[in-house]
Amino acid sequence: MPHLRAPDPLRLSYAQGRTTALDRAWQLAIERLRAEGASASLLGPESVPWDRFARQSRLADTARQCYAALDPETADWVRAYVAGVNDGLASGAARDPRFAQAPEPWEPWVPLAIWISTHILFAGFATKLWRERAARALGDEAATLFATDGPGTAGSNGWLVPGDRTATGAAIIAGDPHRFIEDPGVYQQIRISCPEYDVLGLAVPGVPGLAHFGHTGGVAWAITNAMADYQDLYEEQLRGSGDGRIEALGADGVWEPVDRHTETISVAGAEPVEVEVLETARGPVIVRPEGERSGQTLSLRYPPRVRRDLGFAALPALLRARTVADVDAALDSWAEPVNVVHAADSQGGLLHRVAGAVPLRDPANRLRPVPASDPRHTWQGWAKTPAEPVQGFAVMANARGIASPLGVEFAPPHRANRIRELLSGSADWSAKAMAGVHADTHLASAAPLLALLPGFEGLSPAAGALRARLLGWDRHMDADSTDATVFSAFRAATVRRFAADPVFAGLADAPAGPEVFHPWLYLLPRIGYALEGLLTTTLLPALDRAGHVRAALEETAAAGAPDTPWSEVHRLAPWSALPDPDAEWPGLGGDHDCVNATSTVPGFTDLTARASAARYVWDLARREDSLWAVPLGADGVTGSPHHRDQLPLWARCELVPVVTDWARLTKESA
Repeated sequence: MPHLRAPDPLRLSYAQGRTTALDRAWQLAIERLRAEGASASLLGPESVPWDRFARQSRLADTARQCYAALDPETADWVRAYVAGVNDGLASGAARDPRFAQAPEPWEPWVPLAIWISTHILFAGFATKLWRERAARALGDEAATLFATDGPGTAGSNGWLVPGDRTATGAAIIAGDPHRFIEDPGVYQQIRISCPEYDVLGLAVPGVPGLAHFGHTGGVAWAITNAMADYQDLYEEQLRGSGDGRIEALGADGVWEPVDRHTETISVAGAEPVEVEVLETARGPVIVRPEGERSGQTLSLRYPPRVRRDLGFAALPALLRARTVADVDAALDSWAEPVNVVHAADSQGGLLHRVAGAVPLRDPANRLRPVPASDPRHTWQGWAKTPAEPVQGFAVMANARGIASPLGVEFAPPHRANRIRELLSGSADWSAKAMAGVHADTHLASAAPLLALLPGFEGLSPAAGALRARLLGWDRHMDADSTDATVFSAFRAATVRRFAADPVFAGLADAPAGPEVFHPWLYLLPRIGYALEGLLTTTLLPALDRAGHVRAALEETAAAGAPDTPWSEVHRLAPWSALPDPDAEWPGLGGDHDCVNATSTVPGFTDLTARASAARYVWDLARREDSLWAVPLGADGVTGSPHHRDQLPLWARCELVPVVTDWARLTKESA
């Protein structure tokens, strides 16, 4: 894990960039290409859908504009990081056999582009496409029928234990961000130190500072996704002007010019792809029917493009923080993404707030695409972000709570409730004891499905035995539990039977439109994640819930209840730009509604691609007693000693101590 020292913040930012390039040149190259909409030039045709979206949504152009608007001090700090990246890229690429040639040097705006690319889907605007599809098939009242109050692209656990509940009398902050697991990992353990500050935490490779998770010794902070809704889709009316130009009908009833140009995506192993890029006064057009196809033309309005601001000025301000008040003040300039924040300092200060830019607009904007020509749907300024005093424990797990006024769909309350239940069991918490909270596998969302089983009569002997086994299960998705495997098989059969019901026939076809949004538009995973609500909703009276559950029980019993530990089928399946065919990935405990949130896709697969992208425990009594772990390791080069050395520990929910004593480190000068 890199521990960096420099005589001033600019040279420290340079060192962070250079070290990241030495350790993770391949990852930086991929993230830069994705942010620019050029990843297909290296990865081939499968990357074209993302590249098309990146170009049509103007990610790189937005980053350039946000960079141009930075204050001089922040711009210098970002440029220093980029200078370090550029000085380290050639040496980093030489360590990694995946490079055929050294990557191109970065422009100063690239870290901002990576930040936008990483977070553009966090607010879940693609869910509005699903709600539109559901409403058209099932009626307007069904627009939020599939709300999981469920797993999206990102979520997190986080909890803050005040000093009156810890063994030391100082606060502890702990948690874990849930993301798609990637190889190399999406978080980098690092320490950055200069005379002005000394901070350790989890960095986003390609971005300077420690935006999400940091500990200065005197103050620490952590975030989760607030599940706020801050991006809108507008249904545009376009027409040709007769001279090759395009116009859009604006909110005042006047036809407005549309910016239009064409870009070319280079594709490894295939012909180049031309992309038409359109932008109305609302924002870039990201959905447009091709040829004679009918459908909506949709533009995307998102805060960084409107404000020309990503909130990057908050990043160096966080590093300089000494107290909770400093963190709070720094986060006043935070913009993207919208987060719930916990912070605590060694003086007893505590913070629980939302940070980020959320537009004020008509409530309908949050649900589905809205007509661009209707002035009711224009943005009317920015919402005030909520804050709450910390009373007892503060828990953030993407559920309804402090951020409720800002969103539509949230995570189910199970993880948050379980964390509160576990924390209530002690008044002398220590950093080491937090590992038990991280590892908890209780699955409260199993209750509605299991509650139907006692009412079934006339079951076959095998189904009756299976029912007894499921009702006797402790509802823990432990790695060695065979009952957990049986429950997952029963749940999967239930999901598939629900999906085949005629009531959902209008949603059963493969989705249309841009491929990048298809993961949000398939029926089976939507039912899998929303099963708990679908079992209890009063909508869809024609859906024979009990009949499907009974049939799924009989089906699972007839197939022979698997006597297999959960970890044998529930294995990690990370994303990699160039997957290693010889890689072996561990089996895991947990499930998507457990504190140990290792998400499956019920009805489709027991494998998990989404889980804890890092785990941390920040101790405000002694920073050296803090703990952390990441899924793989500190080095991004396949086969290097520290590429996957934390993987076994992470799979068992174990954490390792942070190191703050410079004398215990191996010095490398550069």
